[in-house]
Amino acid sequence: MERLVVVGASLAGLRAVQSARRSGFTGRITLIGAEEHVPYDRPPLSKSFLDAGHDGSPPSFHSEDELRDGLGVELRLGAPATALDTAAREVRTADRAVPYDGLIIATGATPRALPGAGAIAGVHQLRTVEDAVAIRSALESGARTVVVGAGFIGSEVASAARKRGLPVTLVEASDLPLSAALGRDVGAVCADLHRAHGTDLRLGRTVTGIESNHGPVTGVRLDDGTVLSADLVVAGIGVTPATTWLGDSGLRLHEHDGGVLCDSTLWAGAPGVYAAGDVAHAVNPLFDDDLMRLEHWTTAAEQAAVAARHALDPATATPHAPVPYFWSDWYGHRIQFAGTARADEVRVISPAQQGLLVLYRRGDRLAGALTVDRPGDIMKFRRRIAGRDDWAEALAFARRRGAAED
Repeated sequence: MERLVVVGASLAGLRAVQSARRSGFTGRITLIGAEEHVPYDRPPLSKSFLDAGHDGSPPSFHSEDELRDGLGVELRLGAPATALDTAAREVRTADRAVPYDGLIIATGATPRALPGAGAIAGVHQLRTVEDAVAIRSALESGARTVVVGAGFIGSEVASAARKRGLPVTLVEASDLPLSAALGRDVGAVCADLHRAHGTDLRLGRTVTGIESNHGPVTGVRLDDGTVLSADLVVAGIGVTPATTWLGDSGLRLHEHDGGVLCDSTLWAGAPGVYAAGDVAHAVNPLFDDDLMRLEHWTTAAEQAAVAARHALDPATATPHAPVPYFWSDWYGHRIQFAGTARADEVRVISPAQQGLLVLYRRGDRLAGALTVDRPGDIMKFRRRIAGRDDWAEALAFARRRGAAED
């Protein structure tokens, strides 16, 4: 192993580089990134970066000098990968072929755009720092805001607009936010949070068109004929793994979203090739070998570190069995989740008024836990999920935490 190439200069890419150096790798590392920026932290872009008091600087992890001199990384930024030749062991960009002995695919995901939005000014997704700058600028101008999609990104943008006292309408196709992912009881709590903080929540509605006045957006048309006035529209309608460059690589891609299919070691099926982060569907032995693709900061960081170690020494690769974890901030409330919501039962242990605590059962085991405004609890439940805690024991533990069952 002399040459490690990491494609994707975001959190997962950075953690792969750091893991390789911590493991004692002294060979050549090349980091290829589609954006011109050094790796930066994406979660703040939909949170603190949009606040009035933020200074507007990108939340970068390291400078170019620190990456080059401190970690010995060859940077190829603003040069997206265009193809992968697994036989020749080369990653191709527009102007060159980069050879590798080990490869980490960490290209993340691309946000879905609203159909018909085209080049209408004032309509945005939120993935890059440029997206966040544009949205923040509109909020600073007092924009009437429409957010499409009441998932975590959309809800955080709505929260940021309301924090500034701006009118915001949140459009969601389902009858409750996040109910398909986390259960109807949690969806009802999420809806109540939005309404309690003055967000106009339009549930069970879809967007049929974007209206503009010779360029700038003026409104959003819904399927019931309503037109919502808007100066800013933000689409939070999901993402697609960034794998178009892998079309002729021979790697196995997921039939529905095109993500990279990996085994439990994060191996992508070709010699020396591993994947991590939003782009990867990985088998998780902790949850009955479920195939999981997770769009979470923690997952990206953990998988990338493991993938780098395995790429450097495949003979010692062992299954990676993490407990997924994520958090989100809405209207000053902290929502946290650990584990999986693919469950046989969803049990509300403590209602929202007492600090929401919800447990998820699969078979006779604790599979997941969600909390709102209970920061001292979630990591305790994460450890119990990792330890394959019995469901009855988990319920007893929750009650000992002082929560009266709803």
